[in-house]
Order: sequence, then structure tokens, then C-alpha cells
Amino acid sequence: MARTTQPAPATTDRGFAATPAETRFGEVVWAVTRLALGFVFLWAFLDKLAGLGKSTPSERAWINGGSPTTGYLSNVEGPFSGFFSGMAGQAWADWLFMVGLLGIGVALILGIGMWVAAVSGSLLLTLMWLASLPIATNPFLDDHLVYGLVLLGLAATGAGLRYGLANWWRNLPLVRGNAWLR
Repeated sequence: MARTTQPAPATTDRGFAATPAETRFGEVVWAVTRLALGFVFLWAFLDKLAGLGKSTPSERAWINGGSPTTGYLSNVEGPFSGFFSGMAGQAWADWLFMVGLLGIGVALILGIGMWVAAVSGSLLLTLMWLASLPIATNPFLDDHLVYGLVLLGLAATGAGLRYGLANWWRNLPLVRGNAWLR
């Protein structure tokens, strides 16, 4: 009697086949992660814009004449304090910071422009990490770097983009002609 062999099912990193339910669950988890990171950026924008009283009191809100970069950058004490202190309160730095927070937050929440959001978000987070050196709780790693890696991973894999406007966005003529806008 001849033996026939069945082709092995595709395996995951864990060494066994992922079920459709596991795949859907993973996509939902990554979509929620993308939304949560988007909300982190969007909330920071809204709080600094309107002084919602969490990190920014109303009297220091941007709409009330406050500077969104002054509080954080003027208190830098690490090896890059001179670099960051020079930016504190500068109009160009305030505008770049606020437009960055808003754009990154909206892009992540909607699931559009993921490469632009990931690269600019990772750059912003890396600068914030440099400003926070030396880190009090860990000799090297903190949440800024972890968030930056998650952003890059989301953009590189497209994980969770099914739950957003990514398909619509990627079919726009401008985006189809410029892959970096995806």
C-alpha cells in the first residue's frame, strides 16, 4: 500500500497554523493598538491646544498664548539640554510640534498615511527620548522608544489596517503614485 503525504499547513512563528479566528483577533488587537497610539498623540495635541487640565492647565494653553514646547523643553537637564532649551518656546518649534501631534494622531486613528505617521512619530518620540536622558527608571529604554518601534512595526506590516480607511486612502491617485504616502 502506497503512503501519501499531505502538504504541511502554513505555520506561524509559534510553529503551528494560525486559525482564522486567531488571525482576526490579531488584526483587531493591532487595530486597537493603532487607535490607542493615535489617541495618545491626539490627546496631547488637544490638551496643549486647549489646556484641558491634564498635562496643560488652561492658562498655559496654546490658544491662550502659551507655548506647547516651553514646559517640557525648558526643563531638560541631560546631555542635550543646550540643544533642546534653545528650541523651547520658539514659534517654529511650537508649530512643528503641534502639527506633528495632530497629523500623527489623525493618521493613526484613521489608518491612513501610515509611513509618514510612523516615521514622523518615531522621529518625534526619539527627540523626546533624547530630551529625557538620562532616564531615571532604566539605563536606556523608555516608552518613547517602544512607541516608536510599534509605530514602525504597524507601518511595515500593515497590521490592523483593515479596520480603518487604509483601502480607500491607498486607492487615491496621489497615494497610488507615491508609495511613501501609504
